[in-house]
Amino acid sequence: MGTIRTIIIDKQPLFRAGVKQAFKEQTDFEIVEASPDEDLSTIIEADLPDVILLDIDSPSLNGLKVGRSLIQRYPATRLIVMTSEVNNDELFESIRIGAAAYLDKKATTQELEAIMRRVARGEYPINDSLLATPTVAEHVLKQFQEMVSMGMSVESITAPLTNRETQILRYVADGNSNKKIAQILDISEQTIKNHVSSILRKLNANDRAHAVVLAIRRGWISVNDNNQQ
Repeated sequence: MGTIRTIIIDKQPLFRAGVKQAFKEQTDFEIVEASPDEDLSTIIEADLPDVILLDIDSPSLNGLKVGRSLIQRYPATRLIVMTSEVNNDELFESIRIGAAAYLDKKATTQELEAIMRRVARGEYPINDSLLATPTVAEHVLKQFQEMVSMGMSVESITAPLTNRETQILRYVADGNSNKKIAQILDISEQTIKNHVSSILRKLNANDRAHAVVLAIRRGWISVNDNNQQ
């Protein structure tokens, strides 16, 4: 899989240094430290990490807001949310923003390493957290049901595709490659790749074909739709 480039964003220098030291012997990990108060965009864009470890403590809602922004801006990068106090509300919000994993900061080095490797492979261990106990699953399901009862659509809960992502997925459905779509839309192939990664994450799809099937089922695209704008 090659080097797993990782940025750890935490307000505590000692914790950041501890994680970096713990992975010192793992030569396939490249870890960069950052504080939430720094210019995260500059740091991330300089290294283009595969994984971001984000501390959401004090207060967690602000941390999750940062997490949502990072996922939207860097769709090809996977986010692991870290917290000192695991709770159902944070788990629910972490699922909503599209985090790949939700982890207790008291986890062992071995547990963190295993999660990071799974996330780097494109897995979503956060699903394990959801299904770990019936009470957690019931809590999350109840909150989704309450949102639906308030008139929110399923699409709004599950992070619908943007207009650009829908447009790209239609071209994918027509059998176009990333390179061909980039030529059609006159944007870079890397940008197309980033959008496709975002689409797969939002739909929890295994691959491009799976994403097309899911989107058609949900009524978001039609393979016969020629109004691609």
